[in-house]
Amino acid sequence: MRTTLLFAVVILIGAGVGIGIKQASSGDDGPASSRTLSVSNAEVRAKLAGAPAPIAALHSRANDLLPGSKATLRSELARLVGHPAVVNVWASWCGPCNEEAPIIQRVSLDRGKQVAFLGVNLRDSDDGARAFLRRFPVTFPSVVDPDGEIYNDYRLLGQPATAYYDASGKRTFIHQGPYESAEDFDADVRRYALGDAS
Repeated sequence: MRTTLLFAVVILIGAGVGIGIKQASSGDDGPASSRTLSVSNAEVRAKLAGAPAPIAALHSRANDLLPGSKATLRSELARLVGHPAVVNVWASWCGPCNEEAPIIQRVSLDRGKQVAFLGVNLRDSDDGARAFLRRFPVTFPSVVDPDGEIYNDYRLLGQPATAYYDASGKRTFIHQGPYESAEDFDADVRRYALGDAS
């Protein structure tokens, strides 16, 4: 029964994210729309199928904006102990975040069975954040950080930024600034979340 329920959740996620990704790819948002993730529903389902339950639970809340700031992020990370996690801090008004978003989309989809991804939406309007997620749909939720509590806790110097946690829940690294390639982002996911030193 539990396996059937999990499979149904993955199918619903795949359909929702796939529809959002297709809409983002075909939307008339200028140059950014040409950089958005473009995959079929079947590809999304295939890539996410078999994710461990705590990671699949994040997939079931794809593109959700979660209230609660620092307390919510801590709670989400506590539920993920046993699995590596990556937290990306972004805002719709941040130019480099818009440039980085397709990279986050691609790698989080490719690594979505091994690594838990979460977003932190920094000091944004609800409309701005939702418009951003329509342009760049992802397979995970984002914690809303209206007053910058998480930003300050991480002692960030700007945005975007990405924090890495190993499977024990220990923060291993914070990358300040945007990633400019999926290869660089994936290399840091392997190094700081998965512990692959190669």
